[in-house]
Amino acid sequence: MGMAELLLESPLEGELVALKEVNDPAFGSGTMGRGAAVKNPKGKVVAPFDGEVTVLFPTKHAIGLHSTAGVDLLVHVGLDTVNLEGKHFTAHVEQGAEIKKGDLLIEFDEAAIRAAGYDTTTPVVVTNAADYGTITLSLGAQKVSSPGEGEEEASEAAAPAAAGTPAASAAPAGPNPAYASMPAEERVAHEILDHIGGMANIRSAEHCATRLRLILNDKDKIEDKAVENIDGVKGQFFAAAQYQIILGTGFVNKVYDVLVGMNPALAGGSNKEAAYEQMTTAQKISRTFGDVFVPIIPVLVATGLFMGLRGMLQNLGVEMSDNLVRMSQILTDTAFAFLPALVCWSTMKKFGGTPVIGIVLGLMLVAPQLPNAYAIASGEAQPIYMNLLGLSIPVVGYQGSVLPALVLGILAAKVEAGLKKFIPDVVDLIFTPFLTLFSCMIVGLLIVGPIMHTLELAVFGAVRAFLELPFGIGGFIVGGVHQVIVVFGVHHVFNALEVQLLASTGLDPFNAIITGAIVAQGGAAVAVAARTHDAKKRALYISSAVPAFLGITEPAIFGINLRFMKPFIYGLVGGACAGAIAGFLHLAGTGMGITVLPGTLLYLDHLAEYVLVNAVGFGVAFGLTFTFFRPEE
Repeated sequence: MGMAELLLESPLEGELVALKEVNDPAFGSGTMGRGAAVKNPKGKVVAPFDGEVTVLFPTKHAIGLHSTAGVDLLVHVGLDTVNLEGKHFTAHVEQGAEIKKGDLLIEFDEAAIRAAGYDTTTPVVVTNAADYGTITLSLGAQKVSSPGEGEEEASEAAAPAAAGTPAASAAPAGPNPAYASMPAEERVAHEILDHIGGMANIRSAEHCATRLRLILNDKDKIEDKAVENIDGVKGQFFAAAQYQIILGTGFVNKVYDVLVGMNPALAGGSNKEAAYEQMTTAQKISRTFGDVFVPIIPVLVATGLFMGLRGMLQNLGVEMSDNLVRMSQILTDTAFAFLPALVCWSTMKKFGGTPVIGIVLGLMLVAPQLPNAYAIASGEAQPIYMNLLGLSIPVVGYQGSVLPALVLGILAAKVEAGLKKFIPDVVDLIFTPFLTLFSCMIVGLLIVGPIMHTLELAVFGAVRAFLELPFGIGGFIVGGVHQVIVVFGVHHVFNALEVQLLASTGLDPFNAIITGAIVAQGGAAVAVAARTHDAKKRALYISSAVPAFLGITEPAIFGINLRFMKPFIYGLVGGACAGAIAGFLHLAGTGMGITVLPGTLLYLDHLAEYVLVNAVGFGVAFGLTFTFFRPEE
């Protein structure tokens, strides 16, 4: 007799999808259990049955439930949202509380979480799935089923190691007999230490709902296969400078507590800081650019969509009244006119300053009393010249500029922090903002602004000239190396370039080139899947390839292409060819931040060219990989 089937109602509203579509190796592979996921969740988690709360993390991003019928359910809101440390989450129950079907458990701000750069797709998994046959999650008319699997099959579906994971080590003969009498969590903790270089190799440790997250001094000491073979470990991989060991809900807490008990210093560590310290200088610079510009990308994406829609309507010959044009300009031009305020705000926030001071400083750079930068560029206005130490300094507005606001934001954060060290607390509220704004306004308008603006014009002039090289040479080079840059973690440097290009021209040629590079890696991964005869491996490869067509290549690169290397190289060739086509056609998006299928919205007035770039990237990478690569099975 087969195991009983299980039907559960979804605890969240949204779009129900299969777990294989989740961009996380632990959930996507089914290692954590079977169930489904909810894309674009509506912001509330409610109890799908009567039972109790077994686990509620202090960060409130994940909750474990146990039904009166014996179902153990994990709801994990978003991916890697443990890093938000509870921000944007509100819990309405406590651990151990009894619940009734329909009770509100957690509320969260889905838009704010997404704006912070996190994927809000929410896995909903039955962690004791081995007790059931087919598990079906329903949401209105939507249903997603997960058939029962044997223990051996589930084990084989464990997530592939990411790039940077040390080479596989020989599996041990069996568990250490010295740990046999220990409780499970102590045994697992000791065995993990045995295979990662001991406690001395752990720099810091944290855990989320399912995974132990370690920052190690020397990752070459990891014996990855040995770790996977530990009874109680469900999988492991290396990502985001962290060695992540999948242990499961509840059990991960116990193993973490054992490690902290053995070394209390781990409790005060910070994985974020430790991971940052382990980055190269280039990675740190790139991450800084990412931290500054990622929060403002949603605004620029929305602006780009409006620009694309307007361009499409104009190309179709749609007549628009003066008032309608004016309203559309408000939608498309405001963000760029006040771009320094956005950049300065985000920079102050990144460097520990008061964000509202950053906003005001950024607005000073575009104050209406200053000659408008766009008017100066068109010859309709002239700079104001001020004397400083005998030098005549041109003072202008910095509408659409990036570097002046970025540098001024960093300077203001440092000035504010310095002032707080000697200004008494009783007058801090008055004098610190005043002195920060006054000093930084003078320095910003007379020194930082002119210097950085001149440098900005030179840099972006060179970039534009490079991209406009004949025969798409610039696109060929960028498309060929972009995903290599992603692997090394320095791709965020493109954010500043894209923002400036959009601000100065209204178009982002990098977006089209990057799209070609991304879809090419997806094409290579699909070819690997097509060449793979093992059904389970093929399904895993396909699930890793799919996110590439939504603009996320890490699963395809780290899970497939880099593992075999040749598909990655063929993907680079495909990206170079696609980039060359984009450069030759001078194809550019009206926004940034979205690529491949979602990016179509930025090319509503150039759909044919955009489709061609994607087709070339996919076709070249797929064709080369399918023809010249044979996976070892």
